[in-house]
Amino acid sequence: MDTSHSHRLDQAPIDLVRTAFAAFNSGDLDACTQLLTEDFAINIAGMPFQMRGRDAWRQNAMVMRTAFPDFHTRIDDIFASGKHIAVRLTMQGTHRGDFRGIPATGRRVEYASIELYRVADGYLAEEWIASDMETLMRQLSGFPSPATPDA
Repeated sequence: MDTSHSHRLDQAPIDLVRTAFAAFNSGDLDACTQLLTEDFAINIAGMPFQMRGRDAWRQNAMVMRTAFPDFHTRIDDIFASGKHIAVRLTMQGTHRGDFRGIPATGRRVEYASIELYRVADGYLAEEWIASDMETLMRQLSGFPSPATPDA
């Protein structure tokens, strides 16, 4: 079985996601939105409804950029199967603005996110985000992480 053709097909969506995260890390939200379909679908764990469109994506990105101006994503793992891409990320930033009603604390945060993307016609068409919000909120509140049980 020739897997090189399959690998080449999977590489384009991976490159698209890498390009999007590089633009986000540099703060270029215009470049990010140009990689999205007009009706980009946003699915966030815990959110009771789906959001749609480039403007909705930009609003969500601005929430993070306002609260954490140095917000940075690091791709830890990425793979694709056809039009779907899975990404394991580490998110980092310094809390310098209001986030979910919590005023700036100056605390440095780091948390994980598992994200899935769907590509259509060379654009990102949909995302599913499952971020570790409990860890993020615990860091913002200053509460210590729960003790790890003895093995």
